[in-house]
Amino acid sequence: MQVDLIIEDDRWKAVDLDALAHRAAQATQAHLALAPLDAGLEVSLLACDDTRIATLNGDFRGKQQATNVLSWPSEDRAAAVHGGPPTPPTDPELGDIAIAYDTCQREAETQGKDFPVHVTHLLVHGMLHLLGYDHINDKDAALMEGLEVEILGKMGICNPYED
Repeated sequence: MQVDLIIEDDRWKAVDLDALAHRAAQATQAHLALAPLDAGLEVSLLACDDTRIATLNGDFRGKQQATNVLSWPSEDRAAAVHGGPPTPPTDPELGDIAIAYDTCQREAETQGKDFPVHVTHLLVHGMLHLLGYDHINDKDAALMEGLEVEILGKMGICNPYED
């Protein structure tokens, strides 16, 4: 899976976001056994700050506040039933993800987590959103969180939902 990275906030360079993103993308693709489409699967990733993500969150979700990660799938892949698997991608361009340094750093510190590990979790989370998974209801949330735990576990990262 190809990740096209745009870095707007240079603080991301210190954590080698490019490597984290490619590792998260490959692990997600492998775990879900997604065969690359003819052109290969592709994700665009914007590495920004809280100001930028707050603007995006306001513009696209009507929430005038910063958040850790946002995603915009290229097509609707939502499952037909709650807790069911999403529709496999037909478009090799899966969509776009934006991730905010300030919020991610603050969350990692507050939760006592290693920053790159927390970012990796959020990247897997965002990629699953691009693939049609969500956490709007309990059944979908259980499925998505279970996949996150499995993917991260294969990457040697502990369950992010455990205290």
